[in-house]
This record gives sequence, C-alpha cells and structure tokens, in this order.
Amino acid sequence: MRTALFGGTFDPIHRAHLTVAAEAANRFSLDRVLFIPAGNPPHKSTGTSYEHRYAMVELACAEDPRFSVSRLEEGRGKSYSIDTIERVLSQRLASPPLFFIIGADAFEEIATWHRWRDVIAAVEFIVVARPGHVMIAPEGARVHGLETLALPASSSDIRRALANGEMPDEVPTAVAAFIRVHRLYETGSA
Repeated sequence: MRTALFGGTFDPIHRAHLTVAAEAANRFSLDRVLFIPAGNPPHKSTGTSYEHRYAMVELACAEDPRFSVSRLEEGRGKSYSIDTIERVLSQRLASPPLFFIIGADAFEEIATWHRWRDVIAAVEFIVVARPGHVMIAPEGARVHGLETLALPASSSDIRRALANGEMPDEVPTAVAAFIRVHRLYETGSA
C-alpha cells in the first residue's frame, strides 16, 4: 500500500491541507495519506488540545476515502518525526517506499530536526511549494515537488480570523461546526 505521512499541528486543519493531500495522492498514486496530528511538536506550540485537533482532522478526513487519521503521537513526549516514521514501519502500517508530505518552509529546516539524517534515509519527501521558500534538498534526500500548489492559507491566519469571530472559507464545513460547538479559538479559550 503506497502511503504518505502528513504530520502537523493541524490547529486547525483547513482546505489547503486537504488539497495538498489529494494532489499528492493523485500525482504519486498513493493509496493512503495518513494524517498524524502532532502530540507535542518540538518546533511549534499548540493552543488547542490534542483531542480537539484530532477530532477536527478526523472530520476533515471523512471527505476522501484515501485519508485516515492516526493517534501515533498522542500523549507522548516530544513528537519527533523519526520516532513516528519508525513506529509506522515497525508496526507495518505502511510498506516502503514511505512518503512524507512537508511544506517547503518546514523542509528548509530539516537539518535542525532530531535525527534528521535518519529521517531523510527513511522516507521520500513530497515537498509542497510555499510562497517565499526555495527548496534546497540536503544530500541523500529523495525529493518530489508539488510546485503547482502554492496555497496561501495558513493555520495562524485562520486562528486570528476565528479569534475575531470570523469563520474563514478555508475551514471545512464539518470542522467549522465542531469549532462553533466547542467554542474553539475564541479569545480566552483553548
């Protein structure tokens, strides 16, 4: 089964995430895109609980049968990508080659990641173009680009809009309903 891992804080998940996953699945003949909400990411902080972020990803993944969501990083220490990759492979949740969807902005920082050389040896990267970022691959990295997908949506912009009482179009309908019911991202809420 051709699988790509798609990790992130998903705080909140939005349509650009889903578009990227669908385009990657189409272009690289992926059977499955495994969304993995970060439990405790080393490079970012989250303001929303893991359970709420997981639930939003689960709702968003219902839109495409190739999408599934995993709790691999739930309740752990720092969410290092190499640990997740090794769990996926040891539990036979995917077979090689294992793909890893990542934005160009995050890929620029790959050499700062925990055990980054092991990460680049273990996966083939699908690097999504981001405005203002140039993809420079470290030696040994197997990289495929999605240059046609320079999507401007960002979770931080969406959180700002939500804090101002707006519901951006980038938020999938089921996720928007969840956000409203649980009063997420309102000023003073978590």
